[in-house]
Amino acid sequence: MDLNGRRVLVVGLARTGVATVKFLKVRGSIVSTTEMKPKGEMGEAVRELNGMDISMEWGGHRTETFLKADLIVVSPGVELGIEPIQKALKKGIQVISEIELAYRFIDVPIIAVTGTNGKTTTTLLIGEMLKEEGKRVGVGGNVGEPLILFADSKDQWDIVVAEISSFQLEAIEEFRPRCSVLLNITEDHLDRYPRYEDYIEAKVRIFANQNSEDVAVLNRDDPMVMGYVEKVKAKRIFFSLRERLDEGAFFRDQAIWLRLGEGEEDYPLAGVPLKGVHNVENMMAALTASRLFGCSKRAAQAVLGRFQGLEHRLEFVAEIEGIRFYNDSKGTNVGSVVKSLQSFSDPIILIAGGKDKKGDLSPLSELIRSRVKRLILIGEARERMGRELGGLTDSVLAESLEEAVILAYRSAERGDVVLLSPACSSFDMFRDYKERGKVFKEVVCRLNSDRRLQIPD
Repeated sequence: MDLNGRRVLVVGLARTGVATVKFLKVRGSIVSTTEMKPKGEMGEAVRELNGMDISMEWGGHRTETFLKADLIVVSPGVELGIEPIQKALKKGIQVISEIELAYRFIDVPIIAVTGTNGKTTTTLLIGEMLKEEGKRVGVGGNVGEPLILFADSKDQWDIVVAEISSFQLEAIEEFRPRCSVLLNITEDHLDRYPRYEDYIEAKVRIFANQNSEDVAVLNRDDPMVMGYVEKVKAKRIFFSLRERLDEGAFFRDQAIWLRLGEGEEDYPLAGVPLKGVHNVENMMAALTASRLFGCSKRAAQAVLGRFQGLEHRLEFVAEIEGIRFYNDSKGTNVGSVVKSLQSFSDPIILIAGGKDKKGDLSPLSELIRSRVKRLILIGEARERMGRELGGLTDSVLAESLEEAVILAYRSAERGDVVLLSPACSSFDMFRDYKERGKVFKEVVCRLNSDRRLQIPD
């Protein structure tokens, strides 16, 4: 792709957008930018781009700006359905995502990981396993560094491992990972996609340009994944919790077994820090992908033995008088909460709710009926969640996360689990899921140090 002298518009100026602007300037493009937020809220971007010879628009998107471009590069949070982009497409202007732009200039193999849940853990596991083997590994995309920072760096990396979201896949053209990993598909982001099918179609675009020389690592147990498997042209290798496979990864006798080619290996999970049924699936996918790309069994097992998992994802916080508190603030959709609830056999007091993503709550019904002794609901979604799930167990509404934690503690008994797993995004009450998880942990720590903590008026 020749960028020299081309008029390129970058839409969205968070970290990815800023990195894209800098890359384009080095390549000789005539760069302009547009950002929905006002300039006063984008201090870091303003500082990073200060002094660069670019046109910057803040506080909204002007259609005429889009129509002047030769090429439009959209950041992950930008919806393709907005009017300026639709008018640009009708005019024949090329619109691509940042990962598509980066792909055109990355000269090493890419392992791309997507799915509704588990993307970050699996991406980091693969990266750590390959690093343990001594490979020079770049880890980025939707986690770590923007993918564009790995462009033009053949001498720096042997391989790139990228977490890829559905948003990033919407505007690809040639993006072709050597290995694609699809972990699962459950309802998510229905506040952005008109239909569940649109979300699925975005996810499976990860396979669009692969061929028989590539490989796809797929969840054999996920019906949505299997519903699209015939469209995958790459060599298909599966992982499964339920079935013993002739090729691929499966779970048996508290170990992961991996069969690739003629060999068979076992990876015992006793003592492995990562807990939860969802993490067994993530580990199976990571083992498969890393072993296919040159990681030894020794290196893979070493990483499994030390990898602690992610902050805010089924993270143990504290035990107070025999009551265990877990922070799963990253559980922002129904499918994620299902996996988290399945990970405990003890009675659960579940704190859920937040900004409503309009997903179907019914997959939670049986688990709440059988495993959740009390449901405490917060945020914008609490009324709907109360109507649809509240009758399945003892339920109560709380005005704040702090109040919810205190109510949970007061009603818990020794041996219970208090689990924050919202099934919703955080933007009604918090900056992001990280801030929500941080507040949860702070309240639990205060409980631990002051058992007399009172609910504020």
